[in-house]
Amino acid sequence: MIAAHPDGGFNVSDNEQVPFLTQEAYDRLAAELEHLSTVGREEIAKRIEAAREEGDLKENGGYHAAKDEQGKQEARIRTLEHLLKTAKVGEAPESRGVVEPGTVVTAVVAGGEEVFLLGSREIAGDTDLDVYSEASPLGTAILGLKAGEKTSYEAPNGRKIAVEIVKIDTFSG
Repeated sequence: MIAAHPDGGFNVSDNEQVPFLTQEAYDRLAAELEHLSTVGREEIAKRIEAAREEGDLKENGGYHAAKDEQGKQEARIRTLEHLLKTAKVGEAPESRGVVEPGTVVTAVVAGGEEVFLLGSREIAGDTDLDVYSEASPLGTAILGLKAGEKTSYEAPNGRKIAVEIVKIDTFSG
């Protein structure tokens, strides 16, 4: 199911992967966005104002730190707004034996076994799983593969990395 958004939009360009979120992850991120957009902005504004009142802004470390934090917070707000607007929301897919967004993959990558979630870091929440985006070089190389299948991908440094899919599981959060 696709999440309903107040603006009715679901604008994603043809070459952009649609991120997948569980309903739990969507709700958690929506609550974070609400907090950052309201209480978070108010807190930062108060800190900036208090630092401004201390005098000379050129040598005011508190002011510069608060402005830097404000910039990071606004970037996070924009990221969350985009993610929540474009994400496909639903239950983590039951493993059908095929690598797809939202599945936990066990694979031999460059000779070492790794277990990771394919999808958005936001899906993983508090788990200890490594996460690879389906749009990453590894993610695009393994999408649609089944256990026992092999492929390779080109790393950002130009090196070919061999991959063998060992197991595909349902993500349980």
